[in-house]
Amino acid sequence: MNPKDLVLTPAGLRFLGRIFPCSIGKTGLTTTKREGDSATPAGTHQITGLWYRPDRIACPAPWARPIGPGDLWCDDPGHPAYNRHIRAPLAASHERLRRPDPLYDLILTTDWNWPEAIPGRGSAIFLHQWRRPRYGTEGCIAFARPHLIWIAERAIPGTRLIVPASLPCSRGMPQP
Repeated sequence: MNPKDLVLTPAGLRFLGRIFPCSIGKTGLTTTKREGDSATPAGTHQITGLWYRPDRIACPAPWARPIGPGDLWCDDPGHPAYNRHIRAPLAASHERLRRPDPLYDLILTTDWNWPEAIPGRGSAIFLHQWRRPRYGTEGCIAFARPHLIWIAERAIPGTRLIVPASLPCSRGMPQP
């Protein structure tokens, strides 16, 4: 590990010498991730993309991509675009990246089950804005908006995200 890694700790996510409170999956951490289990997958992952809502937030980094009205993420294990960005229309199950709430105003995507997705192994493990402190996610890692912006301004493609298989009880993260 080095200071340029994003490392999940009992106190929050450590990055570049700072600790950021965060929320993880509602059911905690897992080494056997499955679609819909609401768990954050353990392991060493990489940041693969950075997306932002240009109508709500300034571009955080030169490599960021704007989220448009037709941007979706396919979460249908039976579809060829499973765990991939795709454009509308899409009849298969998906998440809209351009949401009415602010959760996806800024997203860092990871390489969880990507680029060759295994059906049912889980999709869309993002770093995104939280609903509120300690409110569990569907498996993503979520932050306060200012912290997420700070991270996005400094992370680059390939930045490692290290998620241990377990964490002792901690403040700032939901516990199963």
